[in-house]
Amino acid sequence: MPTSSKEVQPCALARGEGTPLWFLGALTFVRATADTTRGAYGLVEQVIPAGFASPFHVHHAEDESFYIIEGELTFFCQGRKSKAGPGGYIFGPREIPHGFRVEGTAPARILLLTTPAGGFENFVLEMSDLAADINLPPAGPPDMENLMALAAKHNIEILGPLPE
Repeated sequence: MPTSSKEVQPCALARGEGTPLWFLGALTFVRATADTTRGAYGLVEQVIPAGFASPFHVHHAEDESFYIIEGELTFFCQGRKSKAGPGGYIFGPREIPHGFRVEGTAPARILLLTTPAGGFENFVLEMSDLAADINLPPAGPPDMENLMALAAKHNIEILGPLPE
């Protein structure tokens, strides 16, 4: 028996399928949303350039899990730095400030799983631009006023740069 009245169809996406987006300079594919998972989770795949650092931030509505496919990331959470490379997994519980930086000279490819769905992946969709050319990220930094407003709309609080 379905858990909701909304019919959900199984779906499959191969690597490289889906709509490519630019989210904060990272090539991004939103793989699953609240609509496709009955609200269970959101799944986002990203190819993030070397040296990229996320803002230090807090998710108030969802937990965030990171699975590293390629590259190396340093995570900042609860006053600690943790490094993770291919096959590494990091769990970022809601209400705990965290962030990450891509280390080395190569980009990182990661999967971000957020539970429950509806917040983070919608923030990504609203903040992103269509990637007409997946080899040319948009020029310049993001519009910080828009970033802050959209983050707040989706219960994400931007605290500032990563602590060192």
